[in-house]
Amino acid sequence: MTRLSNATLSVLPPAILRPRYDRASLRPGIVHIGLGNFHRAHQAWYTHCLMQQGLAQDWAIIGAGVRPHDAAMRERLAAQDWLSTLIELDPAGRSAEVVGSMIGYVPVEEGNGPLIAAMADPSIRIVTLTVTEGGYYLDPEKGLDTAHPDIRHDAEHPDRPRTAFGAMVAALSRRRAAGHAPFTGQSCDNLQGNGAILRQTAVGLARLSDPALADWIEAHGAFPNSMVDCIVPATGPAELALVREMGVEDEAPVTHENFRQWVIEDDFCAGRPDWDRAGATFSNRVHDYERMKIRVLNAGHQVIGNAADLLGIETISATMQDPQIAALFRRIEQTEILPHVHAVPEYTPAAYLDLIERRFANPAIRDTTRRVAFDGSSRHPGFVLPSVRDGLQSGAPVAGLALVEALWARYCTGIREDGSVIEPNDPDWPALQARARAAAGDPRAWLVPAVYGDLADARAFADAFEASLRLLHAQGVRAGLESYLAG
Repeated sequence: MTRLSNATLSVLPPAILRPRYDRASLRPGIVHIGLGNFHRAHQAWYTHCLMQQGLAQDWAIIGAGVRPHDAAMRERLAAQDWLSTLIELDPAGRSAEVVGSMIGYVPVEEGNGPLIAAMADPSIRIVTLTVTEGGYYLDPEKGLDTAHPDIRHDAEHPDRPRTAFGAMVAALSRRRAAGHAPFTGQSCDNLQGNGAILRQTAVGLARLSDPALADWIEAHGAFPNSMVDCIVPATGPAELALVREMGVEDEAPVTHENFRQWVIEDDFCAGRPDWDRAGATFSNRVHDYERMKIRVLNAGHQVIGNAADLLGIETISATMQDPQIAALFRRIEQTEILPHVHAVPEYTPAAYLDLIERRFANPAIRDTTRRVAFDGSSRHPGFVLPSVRDGLQSGAPVAGLALVEALWARYCTGIREDGSVIEPNDPDWPALQARARAAAGDPRAWLVPAVYGDLADARAFADAFEASLRLLHAQGVRAGLESYLAG
């Protein structure tokens, strides 16, 4: 067993790839906020691949976080010199690689002083984020929620912000005062128009305390849209055991599938790595890629995740082996989602659906239905409901997606079909549970404007939702699936 560190790279098992570049000579160019498994399997890997080619030596990554729990990740990575073992899980076999593109992690402190200082350094030219799709402080109309306590705090205390965006604004303020150019802000979260949303959040927050700064960010900053894709399960005991089985003691390994995609708008104000040389795509059609991925993959997870967890099915690959749920997935995708998706150079909508089915069915990836069902209060409005709206506008069917929403409402009661308890699985779980239990008697109680807007008044959707939820409560999940598939 070899403990992962700079000193032990040369004695790792021969089958494990490791950095060929001199990590001591790397210079920072990127701060990444929200450093978890996905970033290390995705953006950090693309940068590492460039470094393996002798490129991007001045684009090393400094990790960062704004929540107390981020400090635990910092401790784990610090103990192994910021190295991560990535394990690719393919049905045909597995392989491992140590990624070394990250060279530090700023201390996590109240007021975010170290993070602000790091981003104010002119050597940092890009700040990337994975803070989840629900982390951008959006109001029901998708604008900045200026009434949120965190946003109010940062507007009133701009030098001691609570949020990642407040820290970015504070750092940009320092850069402007020192005569330095702004950095590029790059969202890597699953949001349609994620760069535009990041711009809205940063500029809107700055405008609350310093309108001149907001104008400067608007005029000189850059916020490219991007689409990111790779299935990356959470790390638990099985993943820790797997990396040790491979001969490495790594306290923060990452497992991932054998597929990655990153499509980026080429809109950077202070330079960028040549990520396309590592397989990324720079394109002016990011929105088409985003729509395809979010509607087919991310919404597809919501189509199957709640139903599977309610039935006690633990993993996505096992879910795809369930004939009813697999049929539900394909029918809803083909009839209610694909009609609203545009082809991209690499895939027609039908070919992309085939790809997603194969990826979901990968038995080597232990991606849990619980992880997929997490934070439905952000994921359903962002991933599922846009297809409902398009279907209503075009006259396409929406009954399957109405069933998906009814399954979510049933899930949020907190009890599986076998009577076992579903532990809280959403930041807003208590409110969701109260609403879900009320909806057991009055289904329309679930269709609140904050989530559904005017869909509650759209009879084709609301009537189908009510019928589905009543059936789920009266006869169970299997009956609800059977009724839809027989229709």
